[in-house]
Amino acid sequence: MKVNLRHNPSFTVARCVLAGGEQMRAESGAMLAHSAGVSFDAKIEGGLMAGLRRSVLGGESMFQTTFTAPPNGGWVDVAANLPGDAITIDLMPGQDRFLLTKGCWLANSSGVTIDTKWGGARNLFGGEGGFLVEASGNGVVLASCFGALDVIDLEAGEQVVIDTGHVVAYAPTISYEIRRAVRGRSIQSMKTGEGFVFDFTGPGRVLAQSRNPSGLISYLTANLPGSRA
Repeated sequence: MKVNLRHNPSFTVARCVLAGGEQMRAESGAMLAHSAGVSFDAKIEGGLMAGLRRSVLGGESMFQTTFTAPPNGGWVDVAANLPGDAITIDLMPGQDRFLLTKGCWLANSSGVTIDTKWGGARNLFGGEGGFLVEASGNGVVLASCFGALDVIDLEAGEQVVIDTGHVVAYAPTISYEIRRAVRGRSIQSMKTGEGFVFDFTGPGRVLAQSRNPSGLISYLTANLPGSRA
């Protein structure tokens, strides 16, 4: 599968180009268009329990859609629900895993498996949920984000601090801690408008988004008709 991105970074559409008979999987409802002859089927990949883990714990749909190209090949256009950018992550021997936060997985080639992984209580206390989406295998993963995408490559021992709501994905070689934005001071953290942050330490790659989906939800909730009654 080869991926061509267009309309980025604000309203990215990913065209996934498939060879004859090649398959890909995408988040349910992500398909925008496809070439003639492409067939698709929605099912619970990995069985019912795996589907429930992805849905309830990982923030993804229980169903995944499998697209199959005709003998002469074809393409599938996919897009995320929120406006923003997308990126391809190449998995290969020696680098066959990547961890995504909930809602950021969009599609993958047939050699990649998507499952839910417990990220530890540190993630849970960070306010973004304790579970992560784990992509493993060999092939291409397509991840989406809300807003523009920042790619941060950390050397061994190099650190970066990112708000928990702005994290998209990171390599499994990255170590991290979650803490209050203002160390040890809950009141000051709330005053700054920041809750929890990740302290990431390299080596490895971290992907961050310029907008926070939770912030959008809070804004809409506060401004919907009847919310101030």
